[in-house]
Amino acid sequence: MEPMTANKTPASDVSEMLERRASAIGDEFYEIPESQAGERQIALLLFILTCAYLSLFRRYTTMDPDEGIVLQGAQRILQGQVLYRDFFSFFTPGSYYLLALLFKIFGDSFLVARTALVLFGGAYSVVTYLLARRVCTRGSALLVAAIVSLTTLPYRFLVLHNWDSTLWASLALYCAIRWVESPRWKWALATGSFASLTFLFEQSKGAGLWLGLAVGFLANAWTGWRQQGQLSGCRAKQLLGFTLGFVWPLLITCAYFGVQHGLRVMLADWFWPLQHYSMANRVPYGYQNWSDSARHLLFETGPWWARVLTVVILSPCLLIPALPVIAIGILVYWFVLGRHRRGPREKCAYYVLICAALSGLLLSVVIVRADIVHFMYLQPLFGLVLAWIVDGRDIPGPWFRSMKSTVTAYVAVAFLGLAIPLIMRAVNAPEKLVTRRGVIAVPKKDTVIDYVQAHVSPGETVLVYPYLPLYYYLTGTFAPTRYEYLQPGMNTPQQSLEMISELASGRVQVILFESSFWEKIPNSWPGTPLSAIAHDPVADYILRSFHTCKLLQSPSDWQFEFMVRKDSECR
Repeated sequence: MEPMTANKTPASDVSEMLERRASAIGDEFYEIPESQAGERQIALLLFILTCAYLSLFRRYTTMDPDEGIVLQGAQRILQGQVLYRDFFSFFTPGSYYLLALLFKIFGDSFLVARTALVLFGGAYSVVTYLLARRVCTRGSALLVAAIVSLTTLPYRFLVLHNWDSTLWASLALYCAIRWVESPRWKWALATGSFASLTFLFEQSKGAGLWLGLAVGFLANAWTGWRQQGQLSGCRAKQLLGFTLGFVWPLLITCAYFGVQHGLRVMLADWFWPLQHYSMANRVPYGYQNWSDSARHLLFETGPWWARVLTVVILSPCLLIPALPVIAIGILVYWFVLGRHRRGPREKCAYYVLICAALSGLLLSVVIVRADIVHFMYLQPLFGLVLAWIVDGRDIPGPWFRSMKSTVTAYVAVAFLGLAIPLIMRAVNAPEKLVTRRGVIAVPKKDTVIDYVQAHVSPGETVLVYPYLPLYYYLTGTFAPTRYEYLQPGMNTPQQSLEMISELASGRVQVILFESSFWEKIPNSWPGTPLSAIAHDPVADYILRSFHTCKLLQSPSDWQFEFMVRKDSECR
């Protein structure tokens, strides 16, 4: 063993290793695409093409239970009710009031709400492209932007708070990168504003974004790049702008609900999920929501080539949850490079800030529900990691360069394979259904809406139990209580007693009771306590006090019973 000399220390070994790896990265390629007219035109064309593609999904629905929550909440607001004070929600208020505003301006229809999703999707693809293009070739950035367009929203094209909150998170990260590149007051203000709006549309995502951005800016400051002038971004004026942007949406929200005498209950509802939501929604990391029968059908039946094709098509669902984990490794790598001044300055700041933000968003997913659906909600941002992998220019070592073509081909084929079934089911939906909120397309016949619209007047009170508030919205009816749904195992016993008290008052004459709901629980909410399944006081009261008039069926083959009070005749 050679003795250590004064010229060779462990620290110098680390520096030499990092220098070799930094040189392996290649050039110091870093572009600001917004400064080029050609790139701006590409971004505009990408927005238009994405919106045109997503328009094909606007009318299609499978009657997903989650979609009606915000839609029906917006209806209550249009009637003069105040969120939290007059009806319950554990979501932050942004999605409700944005949708109510859209309905007020453009008309109250299912198509208006779905058109907003189309515009969100167009913005996703543009932000993904512009952020990726800074360190990737045009082809790599376009490929991943196209993947975002083809698979993100189509995977779950529903009116949900998850989608608009992702838009604000994407814009916040974009503005944060612009702030680092050009330390101006306007970018600091925009970063704080969009980060605050993210929280006001989904509190967990907003909190994760706040944490990630804070870590990213602190890490960049620690590397010393803020002393370079070009990437300072920490002057008092910018910090003031960021603080103002961060505070003004929160102040307006608190002032509004304070005036409406709903501030205290608003804050209580915001923290309600910490005690009640997570238990029923606790799932393994990357959980796919497949039932045993679905898993058997996908992977254990048919010829071998069909099963191989199925694995390739569904493999993106396994890859996407891995992307934010990879981002953590990239964060550490570029932070160390930046700390030792061995990496290109702009790239270090870029990778550290974005990967820190993605890490914070990953934490928000893990805390809430770490299934594939919640990873898909953030694919416009997690997809940046995919762009870096496909491009490969900043991955050190020759081994990856030899595999780059294979990786790119796999990504293109796999995600295209995932996209094709999504578009085919939307454009080939065999059934058209006329509702009070417009014409929709469904994969199978829905007998619930036709029957309810024939026997229940618009604006009438109906209880849909336990959980499909979309039927309220599409039939123009309203829930009798403060709750759009009440899920056994998630809502509290006190909330169940409140609903039973309302039913006992006699004001509720009609109930849509989903008798097959309990079949969903093992796959959709595997953390639900068995006691909640075995004993549901609301269901027990309904079965004692109401009788069935008609058996009905949703497009997903879930069974509903149209029920009236036992002392009333069927309609």
